[in-house]
Amino acid sequence: MAGSSRSDQRIGLLNGFAAYGMWGLVPLFWPLLKPAGAGEILAHRMVWSLAFVAVALLFVRRWAWAGELLRQPRRLALVTVAAAVITINWGVYIWAVNSGHVVEASLGYFINPLVTIAMGVLLLKERLRPAQWAAVGTGFAAVLVLAIGYGQPPWISLCLAFSFATYGLVKKKVNLGGVESLAAETAIQFLPALGYLLWLGSQGESTFTTEGLGHSALLAATGIVTAIPLVCFGAAAIRVPLSTLGLLQYLAPVFQFLLGVLYFGEAMPPERWAGFGLVWLALTLLTWDALRTAHRSARALREQLDRAGAGVPPVKGEAAPREPGVVASGTPAPGSTDAPRQQQGARAGKP
Repeated sequence: MAGSSRSDQRIGLLNGFAAYGMWGLVPLFWPLLKPAGAGEILAHRMVWSLAFVAVALLFVRRWAWAGELLRQPRRLALVTVAAAVITINWGVYIWAVNSGHVVEASLGYFINPLVTIAMGVLLLKERLRPAQWAAVGTGFAAVLVLAIGYGQPPWISLCLAFSFATYGLVKKKVNLGGVESLAAETAIQFLPALGYLLWLGSQGESTFTTEGLGHSALLAATGIVTAIPLVCFGAAAIRVPLSTLGLLQYLAPVFQFLLGVLYFGEAMPPERWAGFGLVWLALTLLTWDALRTAHRSARALREQLDRAGAGVPPVKGEAAPREPGVVASGTPAPGSTDAPRQQQGARAGKP
């Protein structure tokens, strides 16, 4: 049994590295689709993603969720909101990469956890621990430093961070698995995307049929590029602890950052280094605090269970230990048993 568990964790880790590695290397793919513009690429991504996940769901015969969703107007409305927000996120990301802003796009996913926490405080009235306040404050300082360096706020980063944080907030309430949520969202996106592609064709501006078979195949591959990392993530989420996934998630923006600097040759003046340094400091504080809190909660839970097993009554006035499941903004903390489903839902729209 222990050997099987270790094997499962190994498979989970490999899938986790594959998922975040592919998300981190995706900036290499979008430039291959030129001369198609960001709008055309985005529309093809929506259309072909639905085709891919529909075949996958047909193969595994997982359709019961669709009928349940259609009978729940509030959930369906939330899925529509999620589809709209992730459309913005995908479109901005594709445009940013193909316009030479890979480093700024990577910053958006570095600061996303901080934005998620800030939204939890402002919208959900969540309370933060001191280390989390320090992390949010450091992140805010980083944005100020970068704004001064750019001569304007880092709009691309902020748009990506806020759109993805909003997406995660909505997805938490919808509570659909990763593949299912992608199917539902792209089903909503499908008709507008297909209509846009047909309009482009009628205007003679579509590149799908004018740039050769290879170009057409690459545009169709946007569905695979979107869905395969999500499938790998789903396999990882059910096999490895959330604390591990929480650390692995930083692989994607790290790879994007390195590609922007080393491969695409984007400039990194001192003020940009300073801003990124502050962001990395904030994320270090956030990760340390989450791991420490999860460890304390797990230890308190073990102590209470040990006392109960020994027949020792709980200490009078002692609060029941908080289940190590939630940190600020509703993000599952390391060790949470409901992490896989929430994580699968939240990551459905990763770039």
